[in-house]
Amino acid sequence: MTNKIWRITLDTNPEDCNLKCVMCEEHSPFSKFKEELFKKTGEKVRRMPKEWIGKLFDEAKALGVKEIIPSTMGEPLLYKDINLFFELAREYNIKINLTTNGTFPKKPVEEWAKLIIPVTSDTKISINGATKETNEKIMLGVNFEKQVENIRQFVNYRNKHYQETGFYSRITLQLTFLQNNMHELSKIIELGAKLGIDRIKGHHLWAHFKEIKELSFKASEVSIKKWNQIVDDAYEALERHKKPNGTKIILEQINYLSLSENKTVKEDTNCPFLEKEVWVSAKGKLSPCCAPDKERDSLGDFGTYPETSIKQMIESETYLNLVKNYKQHPLCKTCVMRK
Repeated sequence: MTNKIWRITLDTNPEDCNLKCVMCEEHSPFSKFKEELFKKTGEKVRRMPKEWIGKLFDEAKALGVKEIIPSTMGEPLLYKDINLFFELAREYNIKINLTTNGTFPKKPVEEWAKLIIPVTSDTKISINGATKETNEKIMLGVNFEKQVENIRQFVNYRNKHYQETGFYSRITLQLTFLQNNMHELSKIIELGAKLGIDRIKGHHLWAHFKEIKELSFKASEVSIKKWNQIVDDAYEALERHKKPNGTKIILEQINYLSLSENKTVKEDTNCPFLEKEVWVSAKGKLSPCCAPDKERDSLGDFGTYPETSIKQMIESETYLNLVKNYKQHPLCKTCVMRK
């Protein structure tokens, strides 16, 4: 098998977060994940051993991996050994792709930027509204004004670093598409343009809890039509609101839905992860995608690191069968991430 894996996500510290976003699998006020984890394992938190990080960078280098993502569950900047990622990125010439909630905890923004910007291909900053009321209703615990100011400072440092070195690190606003926030998408585009953001992307809701199911745009044909109008408005806003340098923000995954997508996704959409990305959990569980934990288990057992290497995983019969047949799998038929 010719390896095509170009990115690895290491879920270093999924239980560490300073926010309680309503849609989050673990930290939402509606979530019982931590309670169930403790009942099942006796553990309150899972954290990846520091000793694994260097070994995983070794394997990533051998596989030709271009990017490594520190945890997308929880806040990666709260991982006590996060600095090791930035050090190893320099040593191995592998870029970091960072997803953060924009609070930049425990240090001034510029100190974080000095660590992050020089070794990072993309910093995806989660934001879920263009107003204080909307954003703080979804990202519980965030201070909207402070978050926006943090982003401004981070972009300014990136621009300064680019002028001095010629290295450009992309900055993205990352959204979750909800019926109670995407009425502000055009305003988010306007805000992103003023801040000098490069890209705005997002994904439709994984409805982990019954309390938020009706927030999905895939809930009904009526909500799908509502989403498609929002997409029209977004691309009009894109033409009106340019960045300070006169260029347009890139929009990704902000696409029309078919009226049948409240049942299954379109057959001609494809998995963006298989043969491209691999996930390693804090406990070593190897996974082929970022579907919610319980649902992801239905895809098969792909082994546990370090007993199973990433190379062994992607060459296994279980993995190769999924690559070949995923469009027939019940979970994949309803996946919100297919493109």
